[in-house]
Amino acid sequence: MLARAARGTGALLLRGSVQASGRAPRRASSGLPRNTVVLFVPQQEAWVVERMGRFHRILEPGLNVLIPVLDRIRYVQSLKEIVINVPEQSAVTLDNVTLQIDGVLYLRIMDPYKASYGVEDPEYAVTQLAQTTMRSELGKLSLDKVFRERESLNANIVDAINQAADYWGIRCLRYEIKDIHVPPRVKESMQMQVEAERRKRATVLESEGTRESAINVAEGKKQAQILASEAEKAEQINQATGEASAVLAKAKAKAEAIRILASALTQHNGDAAASLTVAEQYVSAFSKLAKDSNTVLLPSNPSDVTSMVAQAMGVYGALTKAPVPGAQDSGKSSRDAQSTDASLEELGRVKLS
Repeated sequence: MLARAARGTGALLLRGSVQASGRAPRRASSGLPRNTVVLFVPQQEAWVVERMGRFHRILEPGLNVLIPVLDRIRYVQSLKEIVINVPEQSAVTLDNVTLQIDGVLYLRIMDPYKASYGVEDPEYAVTQLAQTTMRSELGKLSLDKVFRERESLNANIVDAINQAADYWGIRCLRYEIKDIHVPPRVKESMQMQVEAERRKRATVLESEGTRESAINVAEGKKQAQILASEAEKAEQINQATGEASAVLAKAKAKAEAIRILASALTQHNGDAAASLTVAEQYVSAFSKLAKDSNTVLLPSNPSDVTSMVAQAMGVYGALTKAPVPGAQDSGKSSRDAQSTDASLEELGRVKLS
C-alpha cells in the first residue's frame, strides 16, 4: 500500500514539474500546478499558495510540502528578467509632428505578492503604462530634440514607469526606443534642412579659410616691410659709416700730404719744386680753356708763363713769410705788403673756366 502511494505521489510530482517548467506566468487555475503534497519549485520562480482562499505563503525554490485540499497554488511568478515588445503607436511632438514609435521594455518582478494581488495582469499594465508615458514624454519635446535626446527620453520613461509600478511589485530596468518613423514630407524637409546646414558649414569654413589666408598674407607683407625697412636702415647705417670712414681717411691722407708737402718745402730747393708744380698746373689749366664754356677770361699776357709763375711764387712767398718784431723796419714791411697786394690783384685777373 505504501509503495503504491509513493509511486502515485512520484507520478504526480513529475507531471507537476513538467507543467511548471518553461512557461510564462499563468493566471488561469487550469494551467497551475496541482497540490501533490510534496512539490519541487524550480529556481527563479515563486509559487503563491492560498489556504482556504486566503494568501498563505510563497513557496521558495526547492522542496516544499503542502496540505492537500486546504492549500492551493494560486499564482506562479517568474523572477527572471522579462522582455516585452511595446507595440507601435502614434505620438505628437511639441511642434505638432506625428511620429510612429515603438520600443522594448525590460522588467523584473521584485515582489511576487504585489504582482499577484496588486494588479490583474502586470505585464499588460506595464505595457500600457509604457505607451502612455512615451506619448506624454514625446509631447514635451520637439522633433529635433527627439532624435538628439533619446537617452534622456528613455530614462524619463523608466522613471515614470517605476513610480507607478512600485505598487505592483515590478521594477522597470530599462526602456529602449526601437524605431521612429516620421511622415514622408517631414523626412524630406529634414533632409533639406540637413543639406542646408551642411552648405552653411561649408560656406562658413570657406570664409574662415579666406579670412585666415588674408590675415596670413597681410602678416607676411607686414613682416616683409619690417624686414625691408630694417635692411634699408642697416644699409644706410653701413653706407654712412663707410662714407664717414672714407671722409676721415681722405682727411687723414690730405693732412699727411700737407704735412709731407710742408716738410718738403722747408728743405733745400723746396721753392724750385713749388715753382715747377705751379707751372705744371698752369699749363694743365691753360690746355682746358674753352672746353666747357665759351666765356673765357685771360690774363694780359697768357703766353708768358714765367711771369705767371713768378707772380704765383710771389704770392706764396708773401703768405708764408712770418714777420719778426723789431727785425725789419716799417718801410720794408710796407713795400712787402704792396708787392703782395699787386700779386694778388694779378692773380685775381686770371680766371679759368
